[in-house]
Amino acid sequence: MSPEPSPPGILHMDMDAFFVAVEVHRDPSLAGRPVVVGGAGARGVVAAASYEARAFGIHSAMPSGRARRLCPHAVFLPGHHERYSEVSTRIMAILHSFTPLVEPLSLDEAFLDVTGARRLWGTGPEIAVKIRQAVLDQEGLTCSVGVAPTKFLAKLASEAAKPVAALDGVRPGPGVVVVPVGGELRFLHPLPVRALWGVGPKTHERLDRLGIATVGDLAALPLDTLVATVGDASGHHLHALANGIDDRAVIPEQGLKSVGHEETFVEDHHDAVRLGRELTRLADAVGRRLRAHGLAGRTVVLKVRFGDFRTISRSLTLPDATDSGRVVARAAHGLLAAVDVSVGVRLIGVSVSGLVAGGTEQLTLDGASEWGEADLAMDRIRDRFGVDAIAPAVSLRDGGVRPKQRGDQQWGPGD
Repeated sequence: MSPEPSPPGILHMDMDAFFVAVEVHRDPSLAGRPVVVGGAGARGVVAAASYEARAFGIHSAMPSGRARRLCPHAVFLPGHHERYSEVSTRIMAILHSFTPLVEPLSLDEAFLDVTGARRLWGTGPEIAVKIRQAVLDQEGLTCSVGVAPTKFLAKLASEAAKPVAALDGVRPGPGVVVVPVGGELRFLHPLPVRALWGVGPKTHERLDRLGIATVGDLAALPLDTLVATVGDASGHHLHALANGIDDRAVIPEQGLKSVGHEETFVEDHHDAVRLGRELTRLADAVGRRLRAHGLAGRTVVLKVRFGDFRTISRSLTLPDATDSGRVVARAAHGLLAAVDVSVGVRLIGVSVSGLVAGGTEQLTLDGASEWGEADLAMDRIRDRFGVDAIAPAVSLRDGGVRPKQRGDQQWGPGD
């Protein structure tokens, strides 16, 4: 008699309507109402919607104006990125209490590998239940957890575990869904083909012309036919997923790849001088974050989105790594000078990549150590008196300082 297969050990934890749930937890009067978190202005987008709001067709990344038309009586709230980050940090700490193998994907979701934690905490499904209870007890929030032999299937399982939005009320989900070892295809093949990573609108249209509706239909399609339809790389990728093949390991949290900020304007800007002031403000914030993480970088990237949504990026690699906002601003200004902004700019951003560990005292482009000392002095003032205590002069607005902070305008500007 062959031994029973081991229980699956890959988990995907996904918070339920995370941003909205945090707001409702702070203000219980919002419970049961259609609530939308995101940018309130004409160019704002939805960051998150409660399940009551989703019943009206509202979803993340939808323009806020359209969301208002779909549900005029919804409660619209601005996002509070720092608040969500604080809660996320505590939730990730809960996950790390079960296993060191935690791979965060965003503020509200992560993969876990608990195969080495069974003796201490139990099987994968048992750990999933414990995680849900810990998050509820400590944060007053709910999450859904998928348990499976692979990351891809665990993510699909967590989606199946979630509540369901309906106009007659929110139907609770199971909370935990388990895909057992040996049951991968039984779970996967009935799903719609768009459930596969990599099946976007164009790929879905091509597969639909072949009569491919489910993942099982795709798995039965000859590989050469699939490759001829969607291309070599996509064809092999989708063929593997449709057959339950995903050998990616859970990779614990890695360091930052880049640090950046961007600004979306209420109206398009055509003035290079005005845009240059915004760049200086953004670069100052980038430098502040680099220093806070003990990092510096060599590559400065300028991002420009025009009024017609055409987006370009330009980059410059510096001779030395820097964590100085002044140096970043100077490089970004040089990149902007080569861009024709007369057609109107909707969004501008600056980021630094090619990150290394370092300190300000050795990381100035031109040896001007006094600027590194000035940066550190500004950091100390901000730490003591607040981020708006001191800033570059271009941050002055209506007699006050308007420093760029992480999360500002993440979902669009206010009116």
